[in-house]
Amino acid sequence: MNIILCTKNSRNPSSINISQGRLIMLALLVMIVFPAAMMVTGYQLGAGSVREHLLPANWKREILHNRAEISEAARAARENMNALTLRLGQLQAQTLRLNALGQRLVESGRLDKAEFDFSRLPGQGGAESGRDQANVPGQIQTPDFMRSLDRLAVQLDAREQQLRVMENFFMNRDLKREIVPNGRPVQLGWLSSYYGMRIDPFTGGQEWHKGVDFAGKLGSDIESVATGVVTWSGKRYGYGLMVEINHGNGYATRYAHAAETLVKVGDIVKKGDVIARLGSSGRSTGPHVHYEVVYKGRAIDPLKFIAAR
Repeated sequence: MNIILCTKNSRNPSSINISQGRLIMLALLVMIVFPAAMMVTGYQLGAGSVREHLLPANWKREILHNRAEISEAARAARENMNALTLRLGQLQAQTLRLNALGQRLVESGRLDKAEFDFSRLPGQGGAESGRDQANVPGQIQTPDFMRSLDRLAVQLDAREQQLRVMENFFMNRDLKREIVPNGRPVQLGWLSSYYGMRIDPFTGGQEWHKGVDFAGKLGSDIESVATGVVTWSGKRYGYGLMVEINHGNGYATRYAHAAETLVKVGDIVKKGDVIARLGSSGRSTGPHVHYEVVYKGRAIDPLKFIAAR
């Protein structure tokens, strides 16, 4: 291929002879190298623009925002940890007080110290779960603080159970103590007649006396010797004005020859409640209270209940 070059100052034109292979190489150079160079130049310009504009404007703000969130979370965690530590100390102090209270109750109630031992946790156990949770891959280990809370929770549960058992024990013991006849029906006065065979003051003959008599001042208080329900209040043949109280478990008490009754049938009375006034109604020779203890329908000697007090 011949290329003829004509110049303004030259009268004779010149020519360049280009072979077919060189022409192909030139064409490839123009079609491939030049576009590639343009792409590289554009990429560098674009990257430079991102580095100069996008990074400071967006990423920097994002980094600052994340740092602020991390700082706030750390501050909140420290405050929460301080509050939890304070609460843990308070719970531990309460546990110590519960332990001291439990030990005093055991001593005052004369309970078995081996059964109610507040110096250690009660025995517990169970089958293994199949694998050690502390060695499970990927398992997050519990911090010492949380383990302390878990141990304290277990200890408080144990103390609650022990104190509940003790409460039921004391309630049942106190209830039995309240419903069983115990003590004298009068605070003032003297024992004027015993239970059993005696000389009848009206006939002079031998007679079975089903209770005991307490002589005293007319109008003085007659008290219930146990908690129960009033089943009789009024006149009864031979007894004059009488109050009868059912205490449950087969026990009942009778208070006869009263000057006045102060309760009615169906009333619930407690140990020590005033139920009548001492008098001389019915078959009586003077102011006194005839006191009987009945167990399963049969009168028994009240002296052992009086002496038990």
